[in-house]
Amino acid sequence: MRPGTVPLPGDDEVLRALVHRRDSGGTDDGNRIALVVSGGGMRGAYAGGMAHALDDAGLGGMFDVVYGASAGAYIGAALLLGDGRGSAHIFFEDMACRSFADPRRLGSRKPVVSLDYLLDDVMVHSKPMPWDRLRDSPVPLRVVATAADDLTSHVLEPRTASEWKTALRATAAIPVLAGPSIELHGRRWIDGSVSEPLPVLRALRDGATHVLVLINRTVPDLRRADPGAGPARWARALDRLAPGLGTIAEESHRIGPVLTVLDDAGHPSREGRHLLALTPGTDAGVKGLTTDVSRVYRAARIGYATVEAALAPLSTGPVTP
Repeated sequence: MRPGTVPLPGDDEVLRALVHRRDSGGTDDGNRIALVVSGGGMRGAYAGGMAHALDDAGLGGMFDVVYGASAGAYIGAALLLGDGRGSAHIFFEDMACRSFADPRRLGSRKPVVSLDYLLDDVMVHSKPMPWDRLRDSPVPLRVVATAADDLTSHVLEPRTASEWKTALRATAAIPVLAGPSIELHGRRWIDGSVSEPLPVLRALRDGATHVLVLINRTVPDLRRADPGAGPARWARALDRLAPGLGTIAEESHRIGPVLTVLDDAGHPSREGRHLLALTPGTDAGVKGLTTDVSRVYRAARIGYATVEAALAPLSTGPVTP
């Protein structure tokens, strides 16, 4: 973290509770520990690195529930299945390429981000996803998606292995950018990050006593806002498709209510709860569509080091990358 940067006020009791579970060999402690993973396209490399470190530290299986939208749902799924390493490596080994993300496709009939490549190629051959194991996981993965008709957020409830694959596609589908809306259970869905990029408030409402949040932006980036700036080009494209969609999809509009809670230790929503948000200490220059392998790799390493640093005071022992 840069000198002079005020960190988000967090509670290390979240990590202590996880370490206690690991060391005691059980999760029956009366707590409900939630993991919330942020999305953001290729920015997910930061959180992927964090998930990798949590898994290496023996903490990946210590959560009671995992929440994620878009890339956050994919990272959460990998961690639940014991593949924290894959949740990081998939970004620089498989996704940092034009087969996955190519801004030159904007305006063509092909989506800028190819979910077909991710789900039907990478997650079949390079990083196979055992959909049946995800379906049967004793720890629930709450996949957040946005209803295409009214842009409200919901947790999808897939029941079969096939529906789980559909749910992971739905939570990342942004018209124009990543393909059309996806139908599941009689309703059409788009990227969960459009309506709820960081389901922290949802985790608190659901009764979590401890919440660990993995964030893909540095603290200065989270707090930076420019209300006078016009919408980005991609946001204007979304607004042409559906008025208002581009505006709600921009990060500054979506993250504000959650940041209010994360940035205030005395916020009423946190009363009696333990909340810790981990953010990258430095910025590797990775954005939502970055395909520079070296930058994406560095982002994953920064995420890994972030968790190492957070765990170090707890004397958890070395974490091996």
